[in-house]
Amino acid sequence: MGSPSVQLLAVLLVLGLCALAGAQKPSPCRCSRIAVENRKNCGFPGITPDTCFSMGCCFDSKVPNVPWCFHPLPKQESEQCVMEVSTRRNCGYPGISPEECASRKCCFSDNIFDVPWCFFPIPVEDCHY
Repeated sequence: MGSPSVQLLAVLLVLGLCALAGAQKPSPCRCSRIAVENRKNCGFPGITPDTCFSMGCCFDSKVPNVPWCFHPLPKQESEQCVMEVSTRRNCGYPGISPEECASRKCCFSDNIFDVPWCFFPIPVEDCHY
């Protein structure tokens, strides 16, 4: 670990870059729907919730021995469609179009192979910080 002044400089640099990028607090669904074992560290020891959120990351200190400041799930067109790919429940068939998927009132995302591209949404009421 570097000296305290080097660590402080690194923190200030990260915060400055985030401020320039306009980072903001992620939506509750992007934070609460990620499994604790899948959290990817986004902070540093002792980070505050406000600092974490200002970096565009999620903060949850309820679970010990996992990152408390972590990267959110990717943003989706609808909050109901924010979920880990492992929790997707198929709502279509191979080759379904985005339009056909939408007509079934389902979510569509074709950016990951070998998972359902058309999948059932999850109610937003299930999301919380």
